[in-house]
Amino acid sequence: MATVSKLEKRLLKEESRYCSQGDTVHYLKKPRLFAGCDGSFLYDYRGRPYLDLQMWYSTVNLGYKNRRVIDAVRDQIDRLPQLASQYLHREKIELAAAISRQMQRSFQAKGRVHFNVGGSQAIEDSIKLIRKATGKTLFFAFQGGYHGRTIAASEITSSYRYRRPYGHFSNRAQFIPFPYCFRCHYGRRFGSCKYYCVQQFERLFDTEYNSVLDTKTGECEFAAFYIEPIQGTGGYIVPPADYFRRIKKVLDHYGIYLVDDETQMGFYRTGRFWGLEHFGIKPDCLVFGKALTNGMNPLSGFWAREELVSPAAFPPGSTHSTFSSNPMGTGAGLEVMKLLQEKTLAARVNSSGRKFVAMLKKLQKKYKEIGDVSGLGLAIRLELCEKDGITPNGRLVDRIFQAGLEGNLEYKGKKYGLVLDVGGYYKNVFTLAPSFYISDEEIAMAGRFLDELLARFTRSKSRR
Repeated sequence: MATVSKLEKRLLKEESRYCSQGDTVHYLKKPRLFAGCDGSFLYDYRGRPYLDLQMWYSTVNLGYKNRRVIDAVRDQIDRLPQLASQYLHREKIELAAAISRQMQRSFQAKGRVHFNVGGSQAIEDSIKLIRKATGKTLFFAFQGGYHGRTIAASEITSSYRYRRPYGHFSNRAQFIPFPYCFRCHYGRRFGSCKYYCVQQFERLFDTEYNSVLDTKTGECEFAAFYIEPIQGTGGYIVPPADYFRRIKKVLDHYGIYLVDDETQMGFYRTGRFWGLEHFGIKPDCLVFGKALTNGMNPLSGFWAREELVSPAAFPPGSTHSTFSSNPMGTGAGLEVMKLLQEKTLAARVNSSGRKFVAMLKKLQKKYKEIGDVSGLGLAIRLELCEKDGITPNGRLVDRIFQAGLEGNLEYKGKKYGLVLDVGGYYKNVFTLAPSFYISDEEIAMAGRFLDELLARFTRSKSRR
């Protein structure tokens, strides 16, 4: 044990000296080192397990060290581990075909797949695609939306703090309120609001003085609306069922493209292959990443309709990345796509999601501080408040987050840690994205840990 402590001490000292903190988050008061992983768990240098309820921001959907994905990567290493992106290989072609066929099943739409490395890079490529198709540079995006932190992706990501240190952003998006019904931007209540938020969006097109439309010619200045079907970093907010259908009618009327960012919600996180499938509309372009390789290799991309991305419309060299469609990533991605076709997977995600939400609803009856519990599939939100059940309580969320990573929670006589992710407009939401293979016992364990931590930091009486 002493040797382990010396190793951790040395590593943390060297990290503080040699590592830029610009590429990490450092939200923890005491940085945590991990040495291993398996299934739903991370392990520290003492071998202590930490139940992970965020799975690398919804990247490791199929669990850590998924055997089939690891075997596919090892096979790829033995056959073709490296190849410049200007050349073709089997896995790239078959993966693009698999994603395109899935788009046909999901949306009855034909198109092509374009690869890159990270989510931000895929967003950047999609921006190039839309700009080239329209000749326009302006976009709508949502308040609370997150699309990445590269320069152009920051323009359509609503948080000012991601842009503030880097000068003027001339093409910053016009940000539209997301239908966050628990905290309605307009102070309305769903059910009686008659989709007031959609009405306010439509009003932008009433007069040229809203700086959106030339009412004499009908020409709109905006090229596309970038959306997340369920807001990720914004707090896993699920919009009302008819919201996007109503928004899409406005977009179609004025010739504005819809770009669907599925970087966090794609690949069955919401219980359907794409999150947008819940809302009955079709995208013009869809961006994917993260879970495509189950975290085994950076790979992202976009799918777009044929008329936007055909070789005539978007010819060779329109974008370039040295590592785009790299064989290690496409090999892993192809195996992930095969795993996702298993007939029982969607049912498992939805069943586990219902059990997880039911467990949280029980806690909500016990703690006044739990303001909202909701979710689709295994994309679940737990919003914490003051005792009034509405005022955001980011302080409580941070204390629970920090305590979970101390590794002092007990379950059946054994010590564990708990890995959570914090999001939401007021940093008062736990965005929960467990492994698709989370067991009933692990759901019960999660409930036990959350109950213990809530009890530790609140003195709330039962609602009953």
